Amino acid sequence: MYAGGDARANRVLDDELFRMVDAKNPLMAYIPASSYLSEIEFQHFVDQYRRFRVKRFLHFPVDVPFDRILFKEVLKADVIHLGGGNTFHFLLWLRKTKMLEALRDYVHHGGILTGLSAGAIMMTPDIETAAMPSFDRDENHDNIKNLDAMALVEFDFFPHYRNSPRYDAEFRKFTRKQKRSLYVCPDGAGIVIDGERKVFVGPTWLFQDGKKMAIN
Repeated sequence: MYAGGDARANRVLDDELFRMVDAKNPLMAYIPASSYLSEIEFQHFVDQYRRFRVKRFLHFPVDVPFDRILFKEVLKADVIHLGGGNTFHFLLWLRKTKMLEALRDYVHHGGILTGLSAGAIMMTPDIETAAMPSFDRDENHDNIKNLDAMALVEFDFFPHYRNSPRYDAEFRKFTRKQKRSLYVCPDGAGIVIDGERKVFVGPTWLFQDGKKMAIN
């Protein structure tokens, strides 16, 4: 779960990722949050992972018509990465295309799923944190009512965190109402889940029952 940032900021998370990749010639699939300008984002993605000698990549936007054969090939990838962007738009199209369920099955059968920002939130029980904080949030232009996501983890996640009283006040209020744990990370930080192993990379804070605790 990548909170954000560029390739340099995420080097430690990338190192953790490739400790889990067994394939000698891995295939990495990139699913953007939106097809708009996604070719540029995909090129950045390719550049980032070529440094790890990855040679095979797939680009798979879900908010435009696609070939079902390509859909199946994506689900055979060694790593699938969910990009950042508007979390509500992303959830709408992952659900419409049945990719939400397919990705959940992919992980349960041993696939490696990574996500940056919106892509990371998609792994949690729902995407409520995308509407936070009130002064800097994703807009729900698609009027999504069902915010349920993949529920691959039992906690909430907030990316692009800034350690400030304005953010903290909203997270304290949120976790008094929502009883799940909320982990928040700034760009360059994130969380790795590998079976029962949980690794916090970079500065991380936990909000629970209105209280804040530093993890890293």
